[in-house]
Amino acid sequence: MKAVYKKYILDFKRPSGTSRGLLTQKETWFIILKKNDKVGIGECGILRGLSIDDVPNYEEKLKWACNNIYLGLDVLLNHLIEFPSIQFGLEQAFLSIASENPFILFKNNFSNSEATIAINGLIWMGEEPFMHQQIQQKIEERFSCIKMKIGAIDFDKEISLLKSIRAKYKKEEIELRVDANGAFKEDALDKLKILAELDLHSIEQPIKQGNYAQMKNLCGVAPIPIALDEELIGIFNVTKKEELIQTIQPQYIILKPSLVGGFKGCNEWISIAEKYDIGWWITSALESNVGLNAIAQWTFGLKNDMPQGLGTGSLYTNNFKSPLEVSNGAIRYNKSQDWQENLIDSLCI
Repeated sequence: MKAVYKKYILDFKRPSGTSRGLLTQKETWFIILKKNDKVGIGECGILRGLSIDDVPNYEEKLKWACNNIYLGLDVLLNHLIEFPSIQFGLEQAFLSIASENPFILFKNNFSNSEATIAINGLIWMGEEPFMHQQIQQKIEERFSCIKMKIGAIDFDKEISLLKSIRAKYKKEEIELRVDANGAFKEDALDKLKILAELDLHSIEQPIKQGNYAQMKNLCGVAPIPIALDEELIGIFNVTKKEELIQTIQPQYIILKPSLVGGFKGCNEWISIAEKYDIGWWITSALESNVGLNAIAQWTFGLKNDMPQGLGTGSLYTNNFKSPLEVSNGAIRYNKSQDWQENLIDSLCI
């Protein structure tokens, strides 16, 4: 078996805002496997400035993985413990080359076009009119769960936006989630009390990761459920994962395979969360449709009925044509649609 890697830059249709700044491009990498007449593909979805493997020797590690592909998946995963996005790319690539169809990694009712996955509609940060426009669009598209990124514009304006939704839709009609991306400071609890008046489902990562004592205190007294996200990044050891969950005792954890070690890393977190009766859901990390497809097929098999965070495929001008479709607040795999012609071959050039 031979392996090569390829860098690809995804271009956002319009700058997308988070509390860490505006995103205009997204760097990603692909691992392509070839053996006889079979091919496999996996996406290494690194997020610069957030991924634990955003390090100078990232490409060097990708090259090492490809040069040593003969070692097999298990050995490679152990060697690449501190490179979760490469671990995830390899998991996908090995599943892909072992499949009859390189884009059907898991055979289930989702990949067979017989079932859909409920997802949240994502509202990006920006000027108030733009955020209002996004909210209205998601409601018209019949999303029953809306996730709004907060922490970048004026907090009062963000509250006003959320109130505008609640004025029209009760929590039974529209589930509201917010994601602060660690933007709150010492006034975090005061802000959570204000947010609680809006019947929110949860808030992701209200304060910066690594402040275990403060996060534990917030999870214990906050009037709305807290979901850990960035907090999980860089925790590789299963024992350390359990210690974090025991210490902070969150209400939810959010799992991004590219950031926490692929399917294997996520499954470890899920087992621990369920042991302590903590909820969880899966979110993509701005991958192209290749990585999103793998995450969606795997997620369906987990049988989690909560809306998942898998609605990022339409963000880019140069994403790959795929059978993935979003409609009525859900993502589906429309097997009557084809993947982009010669997609894998074009990445090998």
